[in-house]
Amino acid sequence: MTLAKHDSYDIVVVGTGAAGTAAALEAAQYGASVLLLEKGRHTGGSSNYTEGLFAVDSYLQKAQNINVSATDVLKEEVEYSKYRADSRIWRRYLDDSANTVQWLKDQGVEYEGVQAMGAGEATWHIYKGMGQAVLHDALQPQAQKLGVELLTSTTATTLHQATDGAITGVTIQSAATNETQVINTAAVILATGGYLNNPDMMQKLTHYDTRRLIPVSSGKGTGDGLRLAWQAGAQQYGTGMAMLFGGYLKDPSEPSFKYMASQMETAAGQQPLLWLNEHGERFVDEAVVYNFSYAGNALYTQNQVFSILDQGAINKMAQDGNFMGLGVYVRRGEKMTKLQAEIDVAVAANKPFIFKADTIEALATKMHLPVDQVTHSIQTYNQYCDNGQDDDFGKNPEYLVKVAQGPFYGFELNVGAFCTMGGLKVTTNNEVLDTAGQPITGLYAAGNDAAGLTGDTYGPNMPGTCVGYAFYSGRNSGRHAAQYTHQQSIVSH
Repeated sequence: MTLAKHDSYDIVVVGTGAAGTAAALEAAQYGASVLLLEKGRHTGGSSNYTEGLFAVDSYLQKAQNINVSATDVLKEEVEYSKYRADSRIWRRYLDDSANTVQWLKDQGVEYEGVQAMGAGEATWHIYKGMGQAVLHDALQPQAQKLGVELLTSTTATTLHQATDGAITGVTIQSAATNETQVINTAAVILATGGYLNNPDMMQKLTHYDTRRLIPVSSGKGTGDGLRLAWQAGAQQYGTGMAMLFGGYLKDPSEPSFKYMASQMETAAGQQPLLWLNEHGERFVDEAVVYNFSYAGNALYTQNQVFSILDQGAINKMAQDGNFMGLGVYVRRGEKMTKLQAEIDVAVAANKPFIFKADTIEALATKMHLPVDQVTHSIQTYNQYCDNGQDDDFGKNPEYLVKVAQGPFYGFELNVGAFCTMGGLKVTTNNEVLDTAGQPITGLYAAGNDAAGLTGDTYGPNMPGTCVGYAFYSGRNSGRHAAQYTHQQSIVSH
């Protein structure tokens, strides 16, 4: 018994997230025969959990008179990356971003609208039903209508190459039976979602303390595509970055994504409230949470971080709304009516990340922090709140909220991470480059497997750039792979 229906396809796409599914559909729209591989039992990767994609000059923005300069975005993103991002890739991505929004609409994707995140620009195109709906209700059915063959529980184990390095085929393997099949193909597109869920690669390729990093993802990003490409002679490039989520609650008894939509998680880790380190000291302007990657970096400067909330802050967020919105799960100004109940449940269950006490002294003791220092830090902070001026770190007075009304709560914060980005150097056509900087003929990479979009920190001032690039680079690689295989077909005949 064979795994695939045929032993030859124009293109094999590895991975069924935003990048892989878009690649398969675009290639099929250009007339290519496509085999789409998914190692899991279910399709879609971390893009299932995405809220929307980045674009400029889209029909939705024009309808709302939202004007964002593509060139200004390019300059901001490249400067933010310390010029580690590739300006050519950004230029192509920006110029096609509005078209990608339209293309998704043409496949059946529906949008809620356009919004900003934190202090960023209104470039975030929010789709209905999150990424799950985009992939499973729109793109995947469209791809299969055009003849794309989809195999789940199937991995790509080896790339086959001619003597000149050109791709000639790929070995695939069933996860259930270990049966293998060699597929003849002129082009392979790698879209396997990075390596966040591979502890060994994370330790070797990044500077993060993996003990404090909490992967909030599909769990599938284990570096499969990168390893395939590196074995085929690809250049290792642009590793070391994870998309951070700032303060996140670590609960070993629950799946890591459980708290993404929790009001308690939002209050503890994504609001500009008082933070103390392992010594009971304040160490940063907590409003850094407006940029969740910056917040993650700030948290990493300390060995341990606790977010301190009093009953007054909890009541205020329930009655008046939260201070800062960082997504669509919990919007800015949304009344946190579930917050107290969620906190009470966590306390009753003795969750390891939460501490409650009637006094500051008792709270410090429970958190194993020096009582005198915690007391001093909070007294100083409260004085800044009274004065309306943070003399230590210059926090916006809007976010200076006293810690004065018991009971008091402490939340231990770790750092959530959504994905890694980078690993393979690519051309503007998403062709994978070898160690000499030359394209490996027939090999393409898209989404988080491809480098060139970021430096060492994700830039969330333009939210949705990661998944937007996944759709764009998937389409870009699918289109160029289809054109290449068509040319090969003409030559062979």
